[in-house]
Amino acid sequence: MHRQQVSSIAHSGHPIAAPLSDDSVHALLDRALPRGDARLLDLGCGSGTWLVRAQTARPGLRAEGVDNDTETIAAARRAVADAGLGDQIAFHVEDAAQFASPHLYDVVLSIGAAHAFGGLLPTLEAAARHLSPGGSVLLGECFWEREPDRATLDSGFTPDEYDDLATTVDRVMADDWIPVHGHVSTLQEWDDYEWSWTGALSRWALDHPEHPDNGQALEAAAAHRTAWLHGYRGTLGFVTLLLRRTTRP
Repeated sequence: MHRQQVSSIAHSGHPIAAPLSDDSVHALLDRALPRGDARLLDLGCGSGTWLVRAQTARPGLRAEGVDNDTETIAAARRAVADAGLGDQIAFHVEDAAQFASPHLYDVVLSIGAAHAFGGLLPTLEAAARHLSPGGSVLLGECFWEREPDRATLDSGFTPDEYDDLATTVDRVMADDWIPVHGHVSTLQEWDDYEWSWTGALSRWALDHPEHPDNGQALEAAAAHRTAWLHGYRGTLGFVTLLLRRTTRP
């Protein structure tokens, strides 16, 4: 079972693929897209859930998503069809960091995809290349709620992998971005996400006892659950920032 299969199954019950509730996603999209006819780009769109939710509530939206995984984009296109949106959302199977478009976008979205760009500031740099003057970036990124202890580091993190929340915002602002809204995921949102992640994978394994990947799925769920409960729970945070670029004379 390769990594993408694990992720697809694990996120089947929580397709937002981030520690955010449905209400939080709805509120963030309302903040980012006050106009129903905006042009929206999702860099690292995964299965397209953010785009589907944005488009469903705003029929005049012009939305596009970019992801480098063929199977993930195929799943995104199925999700669009299942939502009855026809061909309203365009998808591109490309490296999001290298994506080029003839259009500029009113809003660029990138949630939990900083690894695809090489970090927080490179993600913002990539987003800025696609942004219309006066446009906004909706960025989701992890941060340290508290200094990571040995248990957190032993679960697969490094001390310098993230900053605390204040430092994260300071770095963004030093790069000439201004937060106009933000949401810090609650512990409840994290717990809902992690129980869904591990539960969906475990449920799949229990429902497919004869499948050759059954054991791998159970092992992946157990390892993730252990890393979360014994490691980063309460230490790893997630912030979603709505940002606009500073206009300098």
